Amino acid sequence: MYNLYIANKNYSSWSLRPWVLLSELGIEFVEHMNFFKGGYGKNTEFLKFSPTGLVPCLTEHSVTVWDSLAIAEYVYEQHPSVWPKDHAARAWARSAAAEMHSGFSALRNTCSMNCGVRIKLREVTPALQKDLDRLEALWLDGLKRFGGPFLAGDKFTAVDAFFCPVAFRVRSYGLKLSPKSMAYVERLLDLESMQNWYEAALAEKARDPDHEAELEAAGDVIADYRAQPESV
Repeated sequence: MYNLYIANKNYSSWSLRPWVLLSELGIEFVEHMNFFKGGYGKNTEFLKFSPTGLVPCLTEHSVTVWDSLAIAEYVYEQHPSVWPKDHAARAWARSAAAEMHSGFSALRNTCSMNCGVRIKLREVTPALQKDLDRLEALWLDGLKRFGGPFLAGDKFTAVDAFFCPVAFRVRSYGLKLSPKSMAYVERLLDLESMQNWYEAALAEKARDPDHEAELEAAGDVIADYRAQPESV
């Protein structure tokens, strides 16, 4: 049985990736929730389960895996459905997931994940627009190349899981994409696992000041669907 250590569902995009992957593929795991206290990377109690003090972290018996992409590869060894069966599709999917894993910094920094709010951005900077243009090109390439409805073919795989946080970002920040890309966003948002994550995110009362400050820097909150906070 896998143990998956995550943080706030409202904020933690990195936690979402392996969580939605395991959930959507029906791979059993035990969830361990650990709320942020003082911002991402400032939670010393996370060192009890993660050598970096970061989430997500997966354990199985004596094995510890502390990176989202490494978790996908580790689980793949026992569950081949994590990546596409076709060799070419699998190579493309791994490349696209790795690009998301290490790139799109303007999108990450400007539009931090916050599932339960809707924000009007003050500005779409050239750097953010460049990331959105690349996102479009990547998605449309995968959908055309492998026939959809998911990025690497007819089944949800790890590459889709890596873009699930982007789907929440698109909705939260009202980001503008082409109709085909928006249809893919809606496809991800409609997944049962994504809806379960979103429902849990809305129910969270914990607030982290650093993550809330990112919202204020990005734009104006025009709607907040989250439960009333315990503290801000």
